Order: sequence, then C-alpha cells, then structure tokens
Amino acid sequence: MQRYFLDVTGQDGQTVTLPETVTHHWVTVLRAQVGDTAEFVDHTAHLFHGQLLAVTDRQATVQLTAVATPAVELPVHTVIACGLPKQEKAEWITQKATEMGVDQIIFYAGDWSVAKWQGNKVAKKLARLTKVANGAAEQSHRLVRPTVSYLPNLAAVLKTSNDCPLLAYEESAKQGEHSALTQRLTAMTPGQTVLAIFGPEGGISPAEVQTAQAAGATLVGLGPRILRTETAPLYFLAAASTLWEL
Repeated sequence: MQRYFLDVTGQDGQTVTLPETVTHHWVTVLRAQVGDTAEFVDHTAHLFHGQLLAVTDRQATVQLTAVATPAVELPVHTVIACGLPKQEKAEWITQKATEMGVDQIIFYAGDWSVAKWQGNKVAKKLARLTKVANGAAEQSHRLVRPTVSYLPNLAAVLKTSNDCPLLAYEESAKQGEHSALTQRLTAMTPGQTVLAIFGPEGGISPAEVQTAQAAGATLVGLGPRILRTETAPLYFLAAASTLWEL
C-alpha cells in the first residue's frame, strides 16, 4: 500500500485535504480512484489508512482511520555526519541511509573534502536532499522523515547534541581495532542518540582526528576493508540495525 506523510495531527474519522504533491502522485500518477485507500503518517508519527472521498481540480480529500502503528524505527536516534562527497553521492547516501533508518543526516565541509558547496547553493541542495529523504521514507514505510542539514566543519558537527560520538577512522581498522563499535553500540539504550562521523573521499585529517578525540569521540574501525565514503555510513547503519533489532 502506498504511504504518504502529512504535516498535520491526524485523528480517527478526520477528513483531510491532501497536499498538492500527494494528490499529484497518488491520483494523477498512480491513478487512484474514489474509494481507494493509502497509508498516511501524521507529523506525530501515527499511522492511518486514508480512503479517497473526492477529487476536484488539483485537490483530493481522504477520511482517516487510525490503525496500529508498527515499530519500524531504530530504537536509538541515529545521526550520521558525512564529509562532503563528490558528484551525486550525497543523494545516494541520503536515499539509502533513510531506507536503513537514520534520523538525521549532516553533510559537512571536511579539511580534505574535494567537493565544495557554495554558500548561495546550499539551500537549493538541502531542499533537493530533503525531497530525496522524504521519498525514501515513504518508499521504505518509515514513520519519520529524516532531516538533512549542512555544517561548515567537523568542529560544528561535534557540537550536535548526542550521547555517543563516534568517528569512523580507517587507520583504526588498519591497526586491527575491531571491537570499539560493537562495545559502544551495545551499551546504548532506547531513546539515546548516537552521532557517527565519516570522512569525505580524501579522508579525515590528523587535525580533525584530534578535534574529535578532544570532544570525546571514540575512534572506531568498520572492519578490515577500506570502504568508500558512500559505503561507510551504510555499513554502520547495517551493523547498528543488527545489534539493536536482530
């Protein structure tokens, strides 16, 4: 069943006029007819079935019926911070990380980032990435749409509120470190927040490593292989899901 998000608080039996974008996709693209039903998640993460009542020019109304809300979100709030990647990798990371349960995605300008986001283009890039995240959240039947933001450097990232800062560092893997990630993740409890930081294609600079350690971040390896900048966050999310959910 198709799923959409609503920016309202839903109630059982409530009649809601759908946003134009939802109407376009469900009615125009998917050709929904009066009487058809889709899933809708309100902004408090509650799930409803919505039956299509009427369609007029560019507007559609549905009647909501409350249904049991499944437990599909990671028990620990999960934030990933990624050094600016090249080309379209930011979209790829955003889409796949959303499917895997991330709550917040931060892109930051690392010391060794090859890619640069010009100040006058940041808002446009974030709008595009937010759209990607929303679509991926609907496709994967999430209850939460991740937020996507940009910060100017790693120091700003480390000021993000969290209970467990981690820095994925390939030198840790090369040196045989293989238990810190598991130890830190298994010690977390539901409702806490983990911040996992990943470098860009150029890697993490020594100065950034020192900054992270000074802020209390744990250096963790992600297995014995060197992962690409777009692969490392997904490795982390898969490992977290395995430890917390499986």
